[in-house]
Amino acid sequence: MSSTITTTHFQFPNQKSVYRGKVREVYNINDNLLVMIATDRLSAFDVVLPKGIPYKGQILNQIATKFMELTADIVPNWLIATPDPNVAVGHLCEPF
Repeated sequence: MSSTITTTHFQFPNQKSVYRGKVREVYNINDNLLVMIATDRLSAFDVVLPKGIPYKGQILNQIATKFMELTADIVPNWLIATPDPNVAVGHLCEPF
């Protein structure tokens, strides 16, 4: 039994698309919100390795969330909520 999350297959209401990156999967909800899931996949030298590292996605997501929360008063960011240790929900934004 594996305790890693290496892929997701969600179908959210009003979902427009899903992007599967090297370590994250990003669901576009109605061109308004993003649901970003940090998986336990491991990428090295632009190659996704066959086995994930347990809890890697949680740690990656929680570090990013902590710093976005700590700096939100200085620089507004896209984050709305973190409903799960692996999941961040935020506004769909145009990058600079």
